[in-house]
Amino acid sequence: IICALITAVFAFQARNVTMNAAFEKMIPTSHPYIVNFLDNQSDLAGGGNTLRIAVAVDEGTIFEKEYLQTVRELTDAVFLLPGVDRPYLESLWAPAVRWTAVTEDGLDGGPVIPDNYDGSPESIEQVQVNVERSGEIGQLVAANYRSSIIVVPLQSVNAETGERINYAELSRTLEDLRAQYETENISIHITGFSKIVGDMIAGLKQMLMFFAIAILISAGVLYWYTRCVRSTLLVIACSLVAVIWLMGFLPTFGYELDPYSILVPFLVFAIGMSHGAQKMNGIMQDIGRGAHKLVAARYTFRRLFLAGLTALLADAVGFAVLMVIDIPVIQDLAITASIGVAMLIITNLLLLPVLLSYSGVNPEVKYS
Repeated sequence: IICALITAVFAFQARNVTMNAAFEKMIPTSHPYIVNFLDNQSDLAGGGNTLRIAVAVDEGTIFEKEYLQTVRELTDAVFLLPGVDRPYLESLWAPAVRWTAVTEDGLDGGPVIPDNYDGSPESIEQVQVNVERSGEIGQLVAANYRSSIIVVPLQSVNAETGERINYAELSRTLEDLRAQYETENISIHITGFSKIVGDMIAGLKQMLMFFAIAILISAGVLYWYTRCVRSTLLVIACSLVAVIWLMGFLPTFGYELDPYSILVPFLVFAIGMSHGAQKMNGIMQDIGRGAHKLVAARYTFRRLFLAGLTALLADAVGFAVLMVIDIPVIQDLAITASIGVAMLIITNLLLLPVLLSYSGVNPEVKYS
């Protein structure tokens, strides 16, 4: 009853679990180099969490009206995205991207795309001259004039709302922009920490599908060995209870899933299936020797509890050792995995024998 109440509470709390990742959590923030970088981050915009959007042409060069118009519209759209450090955005159309030249009158310069640009052949020719004088070839513009990039530095939090960037929403918005502006001759390629994390979050549904497949495979193998539906379902249920407890624990105590710790529920389930199968097998063997199901559960508990406890504690301590790695996301992984494995002590070493003491096993099971 106690375990059922805890499961109900954590199942309710699991609705609030979130998946996100901050850029600062992926780097060793106490390393002297990183400390210096963070202290001067305001003067080094674009050097850390930066999104890069490459706009390429399959035929021709970038000095065409259609291409330049596409880059202009895409730059304007990206400029308005939440969390963008707008003063430091770089693009052919960004005012901060300029050319300089020494003329007979002295130093001269201006934006790469002049204010009087109108898409005419003369204007496009002037843009090419400005690009060649800007020093951006090999930086923003490819040496073969087949592509250019939009550099989009991101802030740690959205300055307008004060909240952290939602990488999943940002990734979806970028995919919408890609679909909107890609043509038969123009392709858009996006890279950067925020896009990678967003893609990983977007793949969560596929990961859940693999989790379901893993459960089915585990159930099939366990049933093939035991030929007992009730004990197979109990082992799977207790392993899933540990996962539910973990997923409910995280939001309750202010934790969230990230690209590293997303694999921990799979790990907890796998370890739970291993220990659960051992407990179920012990009870099945004792019942096969003629013991009552309650007595068999007690015998198995006494015989395997200390060994199972030692194994799970060793697993928990092993994961906790990862705390020495001075990267916050790895430390969160260590905490999450240690907590998940520790919960198996209750769900698989205590709850499963209790449930099996009530249910027993199918009398038609063949004991070996």
